[in-house]
Amino acid sequence: MNMRNQWPVLPLVAGLASGLLTGCGTENGDSGGTGSAVVMGMSDDVLATDPASGYDPGSWLLFNNVFQSLLSFPEGATEPQPEAAKSCGFTDTQAQVYRCTLKDGLKFSNGDALTSKDVKFSFDRMLKINDPAGPAIMFPSLGSVETPDDKTVVFQLKTSDATFPSKIASGAGSIVDHRQYDANGLRKDGKAVGSGPYKLDSFNDEEAVFSVNGNYQGTAKVKNSGVTLKFFHGDQSALKMALLDGQVDAAYRGLSATDVADIEKNGTGSGVDVVEGSSAEVQHLVFNMNDPVAGKAGVRKAIAYLLDRDALIRDVYQGTATPLYSIVPAGIAGHNTAFFNTYGARPSQAKAKHALREDGITGKVKLTLWSTPSRYGPSTDQELKAIAGQLNASGLFEADVKSVAFDQYEKDIEAGKYGVYVKGWVPDYPDADNFTAPFFGKDNVLGNNYTNKTITGTLIPRTAAQSDRSSTGKEYGELQDIVADEVPILPIWQGKQYAVVRDGVYGLEYCLDASTVFRFWELHKG
Repeated sequence: MNMRNQWPVLPLVAGLASGLLTGCGTENGDSGGTGSAVVMGMSDDVLATDPASGYDPGSWLLFNNVFQSLLSFPEGATEPQPEAAKSCGFTDTQAQVYRCTLKDGLKFSNGDALTSKDVKFSFDRMLKINDPAGPAIMFPSLGSVETPDDKTVVFQLKTSDATFPSKIASGAGSIVDHRQYDANGLRKDGKAVGSGPYKLDSFNDEEAVFSVNGNYQGTAKVKNSGVTLKFFHGDQSALKMALLDGQVDAAYRGLSATDVADIEKNGTGSGVDVVEGSSAEVQHLVFNMNDPVAGKAGVRKAIAYLLDRDALIRDVYQGTATPLYSIVPAGIAGHNTAFFNTYGARPSQAKAKHALREDGITGKVKLTLWSTPSRYGPSTDQELKAIAGQLNASGLFEADVKSVAFDQYEKDIEAGKYGVYVKGWVPDYPDADNFTAPFFGKDNVLGNNYTNKTITGTLIPRTAAQSDRSSTGKEYGELQDIVADEVPILPIWQGKQYAVVRDGVYGLEYCLDASTVFRFWELHKG
């Protein structure tokens, strides 16, 4: 994921405050896949075309348009609906047996029939390969997949998991053609065969080209004749210029907050508009609990007392994010404000000093904050430098910042080399479970050596068994309070999604919601 988010990332840029919303026009009707092709630019990379590997925002953007899942998230919704499946549901009261019936006549883009064999193959393959950069980590509860006939799939879960429908509705539930993929290894040719609304015609370091899949049978209504996705590899200025010069019709993920604010201010003259959508994307500081400095509770609590989120939002993000005071973001059922309640909204040098002294620390704390330049948003390095400045201004810390390329960054985190580092998270599905189980469960994505038996032994299993997700508030509240007290991670901000589009490009408002599904099929030109 790896964090998708890298979490799975997901990954990541804060969006625009509501004052910057200008819109991009209104719906012009359904062209049935015969409209003009649309060119998009993105600074995120697509790290994989194989669903058994990709667990990052760019890859899931591809998966959500090229592959089908049994279920999918409708625009603006948090409850999945049938997609490749005709119907799905738990057949027991313990949320451990989940049964789906496929639609009739499903085909992959190459004409091969899609049956229950392909669904079983896809899940078995993902779990067997268990790629460290893949989504297998989302399915610790999946025991086996049975196929009584060509149209029926039965998932037998080892433990109760009421969020299983949401998990299989995500990019992790992508169905691949069993004839086209190796059951034991990842596909490395940059090609993809799915049954989603689009076919992947070509993929290289510069761009990915998608055309409409004539064999698609699902809920999406395609409003263009294809999409070309151009990659800018973190080069914000090049993406901005390509948009202003008309080389791309829309820019998604990667413009800095300053660039977007500037485009919004001068949008009328430049022929571009800003479109804002909701998001549950978050960013945290992560503390390595085995580190000789960050492992001290007094150090972590002192940082929590000194963090000035409002200043970061104002000075670094130009008002394009919201301060975050818990691990479950606002807008997700179960959210509370545990860090606000514990540490307050305004920095307190006195309380930070007291926390250090309570832990026997009397001298300045020497600390390095580790960052990576583009993975979690183009302003991340600047943000970390601002945080170091806040810590140093207290007189209690001697902090600096080091930024390294993402590949090395991940390796060093796994090796335990960093005491404090930044992680962003784009949810796999819009449920509090996705902001807790991946962070604190077995083999968690943070890599920070934190465990809490109440969380892993009681709270996560209890919430996983509750099919009525609105009834999980008490447990999630307790979990968030524990995290605020022990501070293995420190929430910083919650963003919004945005895109910047040229005049005459429509549909972006239907691509930006908490499900994190960017729907190519909604894009069209007027």
